[in-house]
Amino acid sequence: MSAKLGASSSVRSRGDPGDLDVTHEINVTPFIDVMLVLLIIFMVAAPLATVDIGVDLPASAAEPAPRPDKPIFVTVKPDLSIAVGEDLVSRDALGTSLAAATKGRKDERIYLRADKAVSYGDLMEVMNSLRNAGYLKVALVGLDGRS
Repeated sequence: MSAKLGASSSVRSRGDPGDLDVTHEINVTPFIDVMLVLLIIFMVAAPLATVDIGVDLPASAAEPAPRPDKPIFVTVKPDLSIAVGEDLVSRDALGTSLAAATKGRKDERIYLRADKAVSYGDLMEVMNSLRNAGYLKVALVGLDGRS
């Protein structure tokens, strides 16, 4: 019986060249599956983390605050140039030109308006310049969208 086994046997010894070679590669398929599941979980959970609380706000019966006779406008144009009133000024001279326009009164309200093309970061730089110059009362000017 052993002769029969040896001749037609499919049993291989350890050193047999027909053995499967050992591969040293990592199977990344389970890793990708786990990452896709995590991606789906975060895509579903992210909007839930930023849920706004719905509040029915009461209507305001207050009259809009009256604009001063001669408001001081600081305008940021699309090319990022700055104007105080109608006069173009550099970013470095913004504080001194505002001091001349307000006659040194730091508590006067400054009306800041900017073109739509001006980025949020550039507008914040101008607001920081106003704060550094001592002007803390800044009103943002926009169009009335109630029409």
